[in-house]
Amino acid sequence: MAFKPANNIQDLQYFGEFGGVNPSISDSSTYTFLSAKTMFDTFEGNAEGCYLYSRHSSPSNLYLGEALAAMEGTETATVTASGMGAITPVLLQLCDAGDHIVSSRTIYGGTYAFLKNFAPRLGINTTFVNITKLDVIEAAITPKTKVLYCETVSNPLLEVADIKGLAQLAKKHQLKLVVDNTFSPLSISPFNLGADVVIHSLTKFINGSSDTVGGVVCGSQELIDDLRNVNCGAAMLLGSTMDSLRSASILKNLRTLHIRMMQHSQNAMYLAEKFESDGLKTVYPGLASHPSHDLFKAMMNKKYGFGGMLTIDVGTLDKANALMELMQEQNLGYLAVSLGFYKTLFSAPGSSTSSEIPEDEQEAMGLSNGLIRFSIGLDADIERTYNMMKICMKKLSIL
Repeated sequence: MAFKPANNIQDLQYFGEFGGVNPSISDSSTYTFLSAKTMFDTFEGNAEGCYLYSRHSSPSNLYLGEALAAMEGTETATVTASGMGAITPVLLQLCDAGDHIVSSRTIYGGTYAFLKNFAPRLGINTTFVNITKLDVIEAAITPKTKVLYCETVSNPLLEVADIKGLAQLAKKHQLKLVVDNTFSPLSISPFNLGADVVIHSLTKFINGSSDTVGGVVCGSQELIDDLRNVNCGAAMLLGSTMDSLRSASILKNLRTLHIRMMQHSQNAMYLAEKFESDGLKTVYPGLASHPSHDLFKAMMNKKYGFGGMLTIDVGTLDKANALMELMQEQNLGYLAVSLGFYKTLFSAPGSSTSSEIPEDEQEAMGLSNGLIRFSIGLDADIERTYNMMKICMKKLSIL
């Protein structure tokens, strides 16, 4: 039976304290008790349904976590104050000093910086590999390796990870496969394909309105309990707690994610086909020319398409900057980082979201100065958008 993530979200029913169709927001940092014994039991994690302090948990955060766990098909989930506030506690929970991680080389710049520059200070080292080559990945695994880390669709090169193949490798070597699914919510369900942990930056497509920063870790009850442990839980002790008001806001936006992802994907597919036919160097998983097009098709929940992210390469940074500035002047989108907004966002990742990666390593992985990363918006008339973009490109002699 096909996995239907949007149905899992829709089937969750939360009513507010006074019968509201949205759950009441727990606008408190701390909670009162009728007895000292109940407070003690709650602190020890033995009083289900009771709340102690909002860094531990709150009703609003638990509602959102439950909905996201349902979307990804995991036992449970915990929400955090940012995407990095989800990524770093998971890796620190799964690894001790002396342990080793094998990671995709093309990942979000903040994650790369954490693994390359910060984690070694804690005795955790990382080998960065081409995530599309399973033999290279397996060759990088050592007796000290604890985690395989990747993004389903990589930022910014849009490489596609073979989640099933990686899961088999992880199982063979008794590793945990941690997958950042930020670029492909609903389109791909990594846990259903064998991943152990699924992470999202909720800031992006899931929230969709560029007004909130958040993250989530979806996984087993055991892992989430470990992360929340008051004595040794990385999520608990590092304090990356999401605010209840933000949880409530994201939960409301999550209800329309399925509609938004279909439109993002439809618009991105239209533009990718047009750009490619115009002779632009275009990368989009929905194109037959994408090296992992068939792999994505084999993994995807077809209804939600190939996602809203695409790239074009216009040759130089000067041309990329000129085009983005002109498109913004024409109200075709915004020159901004992040993704998942109703408006198209574009940036040159080599000098922005991937700037933490040294230039020589950017060159080795194929990240050129002229690359523009697009997060395609929800335009009602994508044909008009394309025609206006084409005029901008012709004006700058890109076409």
